[in-house]
Amino acid sequence: MRSAGRETLAEEMSEAYKDVSNVVDVVHQAGISKKVARLRPMGVVKG
Repeated sequence: MRSAGRETLAEEMSEAYKDVSNVVDVVHQAGISKKVARLRPMGVVKG
Protein backbone atom coordinates (compact mmCIF):
# COMPACT_ATOMS: atom_id res chain seq x y z
CA MET A 1 0.00 0.00 0.00
CA ARG A 2 1.29 3.46 -0.89
CA SER A 3 0.40 6.48 1.16
CA ALA A 4 1.18 10.18 1.25
CA GLY A 5 1.87 9.88 4.98
CA ARG A 6 0.95 8.12 8.22
CA GLU A 7 -2.20 10.20 8.65
CA THR A 8 -3.60 9.05 5.30
CA LEU A 9 -2.72 5.45 6.06
CA ALA A 10 -4.46 5.65 9.47
CA GLU A 11 -7.68 6.76 7.74
CA GLU A 12 -7.77 3.44 5.88
CA MET A 13 -7.45 1.21 8.96
CA SER A 14 -10.45 -1.06 9.50
CA GLU A 15 -10.75 0.33 13.04
CA ALA A 16 -11.54 3.75 11.51
CA TYR A 17 -14.92 2.49 10.25
CA LYS A 18 -18.09 1.61 12.18
CA ASP A 19 -19.50 -1.90 12.01
CA VAL A 20 -22.04 -1.61 9.19
CA SER A 21 -24.35 -4.19 10.82
CA ASN A 22 -24.72 -1.97 13.90
CA VAL A 23 -25.39 1.10 11.77
CA VAL A 24 -28.04 -0.73 9.71
CA ASP A 25 -29.75 -2.00 12.87
CA VAL A 26 -29.89 1.50 14.38
CA VAL A 27 -31.35 3.20 11.31
CA HIS A 28 -33.83 0.34 10.81
CA GLN A 29 -35.04 0.55 14.42
CA ALA A 30 -35.28 4.36 14.17
CA GLY A 31 -37.53 4.03 11.13
CA ILE A 32 -35.09 5.92 8.90
CA SER A 33 -34.65 2.95 6.57
CA LYS A 34 -35.89 -0.58 6.03
CA LYS A 35 -33.78 -3.73 5.82
CA VAL A 36 -34.44 -5.54 2.56
CA ALA A 37 -31.29 -7.58 1.80
CA ARG A 38 -27.85 -8.43 3.12
CA LEU A 39 -25.03 -7.96 0.62
CA ARG A 40 -21.45 -9.19 0.68
CA PRO A 41 -18.65 -7.14 -0.89
CA MET A 42 -16.73 -8.75 -3.72
CA GLY A 43 -13.87 -6.25 -3.74
CA VAL A 44 -12.80 -2.67 -3.16
CA VAL A 45 -11.65 -0.21 -5.80
CA LYS A 46 -10.14 3.11 -4.76
CA GLY A 47 -8.84 5.74 -7.10
